[in-house]
Amino acid sequence: MSEQVVPPGWPGGVRAPGTPDWERSASGWLFDLCPPDYRAHEVLRRHPVVLARVAAHHVQAGIRAAREGLATARQELGDVVTAETVEATVAAYEREGARLLAASRSLALVEQALRGGRFLRRL
Repeated sequence: MSEQVVPPGWPGGVRAPGTPDWERSASGWLFDLCPPDYRAHEVLRRHPVVLARVAAHHVQAGIRAAREGLATARQELGDVVTAETVEATVAAYEREGARLLAASRSLALVEQALRGGRFLRRL
C-alpha cells in the first residue's frame, strides 16, 4: 500500500487524499471558504469537486475585491475617516488579500486531488 502524502500548502484541516473521510474533511474546509448560504445547495454537498470549483470562484472574487479595495481605500476614505483609520483599512486589505491568495493555492491542491490527481513524496 502506498503512503498518502500531501504537498506543501495543503490545508491543515483536510485529511490526505485516499484516507478515510478525506472528501468529507475537504468539503468542510471548502464550505468554510464560502458564504454560509452555500451549504443549502444539495449539489455542493453531494459533489465535492463542484464545491471546489464554486469555492475557487468565490475566493478569486474576494482576491479581486481586496485588490480593488486596497487600490482605492485612501481615495475613497481619506476625507471621511482619520488617516490612522485609512492606514488600518489598507493593512486589513493587505492581510485579507494574503490570506485569500494562500487559500487559493491550497484550494487548487484540494481540487486537483478531488479530480483524481495524486501527490508523490519528493526525495
